[in-house]
Amino acid sequence: MIINKQEEVEATGSLSMHKTAEVESNVIIGHNCRVWRWSHVSGGVVMGDNVMIGEGVHVGTNVKIGNNVRIQNGAQIFEGVELEDDVFIGPEVCFTNVRKPKINEPTNDYIKTLVKKGASIGANSTIICGITIGEKTIVGAGCVVHKSIPDKCTVVGNPARIVKSKITKI
Repeated sequence: MIINKQEEVEATGSLSMHKTAEVESNVIIGHNCRVWRWSHVSGGVVMGDNVMIGEGVHVGTNVKIGNNVRIQNGAQIFEGVELEDDVFIGPEVCFTNVRKPKINEPTNDYIKTLVKKGASIGANSTIICGITIGEKTIVGAGCVVHKSIPDKCTVVGNPARIVKSKITKI
């Protein structure tokens, strides 16, 4: 479904949207999705079924969100991010999309970041762009993740480091 006006959103019954939320035009939204107060979903976003976007969340242009994804309050999901199915994004998580931002050299060449199926990212974590967070990986609260993490790992700290892995013992 493509959303162009709030009236169309309400008529479909597949999106529950608070009156203070904003969903821009050209957004594709699956069934049974919720967007809570003061959140903003930018144009070009593709959102699967059963997605919940908490209060005060920003979802940037062209972000891809899979099925059964939960994005908690205050998260910032900027352009270049893809969240596969069953991903959990904790409160105040921030994704970046430029490695070395400069005020005098703006860019639209955003670096891609992938969060694979079933991954969970804890509150207040920062995810530096250009990485992949593996399937069923757990990122502890407050982590700064600056390099890719394999599947089925648990990482903590700043910088994030593996403390538990199904592949090898650390």
